[in-house]
Amino acid sequence: MLYCLWYAEVCHEDRSLFIIEKINMTKTIPEGVTISQQGAVRLFLLSEGSNMKRETDVKKLTYSALFLALAFVLPFLTGQIQQIGNMLCPMHIPVILCGFICGAPWGGLVGALAPILRSMTLGMPVLFPNAVCMAVELAVYGFVSGLLYSMLPKKKASVYISLITAMIAGRAAWGLAMFSVLGFDTAKFGFDAIIATTITASIPGIILQLVLIPVIVFAVEKRVK
Repeated sequence: MLYCLWYAEVCHEDRSLFIIEKINMTKTIPEGVTISQQGAVRLFLLSEGSNMKRETDVKKLTYSALFLALAFVLPFLTGQIQQIGNMLCPMHIPVILCGFICGAPWGGLVGALAPILRSMTLGMPVLFPNAVCMAVELAVYGFVSGLLYSMLPKKKASVYISLITAMIAGRAAWGLAMFSVLGFDTAKFGFDAIIATTITASIPGIILQLVLIPVIVFAVEKRVK
């Protein structure tokens, strides 16, 4: 109702069509407009901006819920076999994509929730220490990919820089989290174990992420443009 009143206040003036047309083209108030018109136009722009932000937030929430569901379901493709899951890293892909498409906060949130919810409902991965450390790892994936992608120029190279940095940061975060929960005991979990688990055993998943994620991000960018 308020939106309609503001719009009516703008349109009752003789130059209303000109004003609305300029708003649609430039999103600014044109010169030579009376004070009363300026007030109405500012309210119009404020309402328009608020509506656009609300729509964007709803879209991000919807997409984030979709990515969370994918992170929940994709591990079934590995047959719930831990060795295959460690190689292909199926939960990583939707979390990193969430960071790229929905932004750092949403990517971090989905990453933190996915392994915990899956552990609590299906028992896989085991809650402690596996799911807890995975939550740290995936949260870093989603947050770093979204943060860097929002800061860097929108070029193809930026996608790869954001992705590779997120993959390194996430694996480092998992190693530190696992090392800490095991009491900082190098005999139980040392540097060699971190390298073997995060890199050597995950080479197929790393290659899959480097190939698949940029393709999807480029496709989304093209559709948005």
